[in-house]
Amino acid sequence: MHSNSFTMINEDGIEVKYDVLFTFDNEENNKSYIAYTDNTFDDEGNISVYASIYNPNSEDMQLSDIETEQEWKVIETILNTIQQEVKQTGEFNLEDGQ
Repeated sequence: MHSNSFTMINEDGIEVKYDVLFTFDNEENNKSYIAYTDNTFDDEGNISVYASIYNPNSEDMQLSDIETEQEWKVIETILNTIQQEVKQTGEFNLEDGQ
């Protein structure tokens, strides 16, 4: 991932800018994951966060659905760790989180 943001067309045909929260590679399944946000909030006031499988070597951003509960658990663990760090320190260093 060479940029901290990317733009995609959503399901309504609207171009949306997403900010990258973190990326990581899973050596066990040889997949790369990306967590990102459009900086909107849900009904409970939480920021909307999305995660997908992606190809870090691709010129254009092509995202694929996460397929297993185990993959989601890994992503949720990372998100929870980031959330705890932000609550404790008020910031998160992206270089430490990648």
